[in-house]
Amino acid sequence: MSALYECRDLVQRYAGREALRLPELTVDAGEVLALTGPNGCGKSTLLRLLAFLERPASGLLRYAGGAEPRQEVTLLLQDAYLMRCSVFANVTLGLRLRHQRQDLRAIYEECMRAVGFAAPGELAGRDRRALSGGERQRVALAARLALRPRVLLLDEPTASVDARSARAIVDAVRDCVRRGTTVICATHDRALMAALAAREVALGRRWDESESAAASAPPAGAGGAA
Repeated sequence: MSALYECRDLVQRYAGREALRLPELTVDAGEVLALTGPNGCGKSTLLRLLAFLERPASGLLRYAGGAEPRQEVTLLLQDAYLMRCSVFANVTLGLRLRHQRQDLRAIYEECMRAVGFAAPGELAGRDRRALSGGERQRVALAARLALRPRVLLLDEPTASVDARSARAIVDAVRDCVRRGTTVICATHDRALMAALAAREVALGRRWDESESAAASAPPAGAGGAA
């Protein structure tokens, strides 16, 4: 496999506060990566950088895919937002923005079945407000699958959904992996990591590790002759 992403000394800051510091990371094409670590360690920040939604404050972020990475990379947030339109319109929105008009119905059906909906036609005209939280997340994933991404970025995809939706999401992502999609997922879900056979990359330190390190450090000016 060849390296698709290369990151070195990657730093992101918001209003002067450091949100992420990543010394080094290489992601191979077709690899499955699980980003783990405590809340606030920078997992979501890293996903936004890898999705090219933000520029890092400093460091190297190199992508070895096509010339238009935003056409190849898509991000599914933990609480995915759906537009104020029908399920069909939401799933096909990205394709229509890319001026694709052919085969929309077939792509809609395929992607909705991929995320566990047995009768996509029955949902096509439904409003987003008529969906459960798990159903909304699956529809949002279907919309990203419709783009046929080279890289699928996921932010806690199973954290806030019911067990049925979680299983459907995992099955859909595994199908992507089998087709060679590179998947990078921020998660606390060990079952998800095992199901995807993901390589774990731990970010940051636990809060108790930082506290213990500070407590064990000698006070300023300590030392010298006894």
